[in-house]
Formats: sequence, structure tokens, C-alpha cells
Amino acid sequence: MRLISTSTIAIALSSAILSSAQTISGQYDCLPAGEFTLCQNLWGEQAGVGSQSSTLISSSGSTVSWSTTWNWANNANNVKSYANILSNTAKGVQLSNIASAPTSWSWTYETESEGIRADVSYDIWFGEASSGEPATSASSYEIMIWLSGQGGIQPVGSVTTSNITVAGHQWDLWSGPNANWEVFSFKTAEGDITDFNVDLNEFFTYLTQNEGVSPAQFVQAIQTGTEPFTGNAVLMTSSYSVAINSS
Repeated sequence: MRLISTSTIAIALSSAILSSAQTISGQYDCLPAGEFTLCQNLWGEQAGVGSQSSTLISSSGSTVSWSTTWNWANNANNVKSYANILSNTAKGVQLSNIASAPTSWSWTYETESEGIRADVSYDIWFGEASSGEPATSASSYEIMIWLSGQGGIQPVGSVTTSNITVAGHQWDLWSGPNANWEVFSFKTAEGDITDFNVDLNEFFTYLTQNEGVSPAQFVQAIQTGTEPFTGNAVLMTSSYSVAINSS
């Protein structure tokens, strides 16, 4: 996944509480609301033919709701975008200082075409410094948690461990390099997980204890969204929250 620097994007709305829906459709449009920012992030659109829009439905305090509508054809193995919500508050904490990182995500496909190729995922960025833009020279690790992966798509790299239990769910762990950072992807081994309530720190602890990730790394960003390849769908998130509690 690639992300344009937030310093270069146009900001459409800034509000602590948003109660009326706002839609964005530009390639790198972002829409901030309180503790979150919704971004289109159509970094791979040149590989396909189609369209995408994202709608911020509501945001109040630590909870947000949004939807993404997309329709893509051509180059079935290429990601077209990563439409996502970025937390503006759950970041900047060293792994060794995290007591918990609770998150809750309830989502569904309101509509989806036959043979859809897409994932629904967290994209979490670690780095040596407390702050840094995702997918840049500041990034050391990219941690993906795939709650859905339809159409036979695969994460970066290859499977290193199968059917591991983390945070009460079964996963296949994938790993491999991408640019200057290493990618670890927890891909659901139990089908779509549409109501996800866990402590993300259980994933972080697994990586520090089993995969050589240093506890001195910082969480630089937590994003949540979808990577569409081909097909069409409306992905609806009715409720999402995430936080990091320091020890």
C-alpha cells in the first residue's frame, strides 16, 4: 500500500463531530473528522479502469462510520487503491510501552459483484522514530491484518506460519519485503470476520516474541480500509474505533 503525504493533500472539512454524510471522489482526497481522517488513496488507479468514492457517514469522539463504493476492471492482480480511515490519535507509542490497543470494527458488503477480488484490512506502520508518514523511508515494518481476502488474492511475500491463534482468531502469517520495509500480514484462516473486537497489542506482542520485531519500534500509523483489485462493491463500516493505551 502507498500513501501520499498528508501535507500535500487538500483538506475538505475539519470537524470534531460530523453528523451529515460527506463524500469524496478525487484520487488523493481526504476528509478529516475529529480523531480520524478518511482518504481515497487511489495510488494504483492507473492499472485499472473504473471509479471509487468514499463517504464519511458520522464521526463522534473515538467512533467513526464510513463507506467506500468502487468499480474496477483490468489487471486483476494489481491493487487499485487503499481507501482507508487513519487514526489521528492512536500513534507515537513505543511497542514496549503499550499496555493495550483496543479496536472494534463492524463492517459488511452492502453489495458485491460475483468474483470480487479485494481485501478488508488494517494497515499498521512501525518505525524507529515516534512519527513518520506511512510507506516512506521512515517505515521499518508494515503490519496488515486481513479480515477478508476474496477472489484468491494474496498478501506480500509467502506463508511463514499457518493456523496460528492470535487475539482469539485463526490466521495464516505471511511475510516478505516491500520497498525499504518488511511486511507481516495476518490473513484470516476462518473466512470473513465482520465483527472484530480485539486488542491489537496481541498482534504486536506476537511479532516481538516470534518474528524478531524490536520492542523499541514505534507505532507510527494505524489505517483501516480496503484494497480493491477487480469487481464492484459497496463496503459499509457501521462502527469503528481504535486506541493505544500506554503502560
